[in-house]
Amino acid sequence: MDSRWKFLLRLQHVFFFCIFILITYFTENHFLDTPDLIWSIILNVIFNIGVYYLVYYYLVPYFYLSNKYPEFILYALICFLVSSLFRILWEPAIFIMDFSREGFYIGFLYNVYIAQGIIILVASFLGITKDKFLIEQNVVDLGEQKEQLYLDLLKSKMNPHFLLNTLNNIYATSFVSSVQTSDSILQLSKLLQYIIYDSGREKISLAQEFSSIRSLGLLYQLKYDNQLNISFDIHDDETLDIIEIPPSIFLTLFENALKHSGIGMEVDSFIEVSYAIQERDIFFEIINSIHKKRPAEDTGYNGLGNEAINQILEKYYFGKYVFSSEVIENNTYKTTLKINLNG
Repeated sequence: MDSRWKFLLRLQHVFFFCIFILITYFTENHFLDTPDLIWSIILNVIFNIGVYYLVYYYLVPYFYLSNKYPEFILYALICFLVSSLFRILWEPAIFIMDFSREGFYIGFLYNVYIAQGIIILVASFLGITKDKFLIEQNVVDLGEQKEQLYLDLLKSKMNPHFLLNTLNNIYATSFVSSVQTSDSILQLSKLLQYIIYDSGREKISLAQEFSSIRSLGLLYQLKYDNQLNISFDIHDDETLDIIEIPPSIFLTLFENALKHSGIGMEVDSFIEVSYAIQERDIFFEIINSIHKKRPAEDTGYNGLGNEAINQILEKYYFGKYVFSSEVIENNTYKTTLKINLNG
């Protein structure tokens, strides 16, 4: 629980006892003169702080919140009777109280019972609502933590084996000086930069996201000696540096296409990636072949699938996106995502 809620909880105790002081003043000024009235208020506040916190910090947590309702009612009633009896005995013994008028003693008893009843009831009510509130806050916090962990998992899902295999491929080609080797090192460097730095941010530019997609595609090409049919209809545009989105959304869709297209395993496999920006809408589309058999080996980049994408979109673009993923004609799969950036 953060400091703000702790302060508000303390404030409600202080506010209640200020009200209680006023109640004590107006109920006992009929029986006591001013000096005795002041001391009576001070002693009553000190005494009832103990009663209040006994109920608030002990009876409510240990009995009511443990579903021991009969025990809670019994002990609360005992607290009420004992505290009332204590006040009835010690106040007239310490202070000179004027009970000469008819009905004043009965009025004094009523005042004591009402005041102690208020103490018990308010302490119980605030204790119960506090714990209910804390439980709800914990549920909310746990939900947010779960969601954040899920997003962090999505953002940091690069398989070390894929990076290791890529490094081994680069090492193998390094014995023969070639442009391919230097390009591979450059793309790997870009992808590592994305994983280590960019994926940990709340949002990144479209340019960074598309750059990571290109880098992953080029590294995958390296594994199959640039024989893969992967096309990117992504053009450099100043707008890409301005528009920001949560990291890994488009990259995960591309990874899913790599995994399920059969790319590198079937001759006719392909992946086509394109995007468009119209006013405040982003359109992203991937069309890929469907692998006839589930691949025996992993692509090296383990996506969390459409469920994860939907969770991220719900968090950042609730009611402002359209996401579809479906099989179309000729054994082809089409994934489209439209995001409205207004607001």
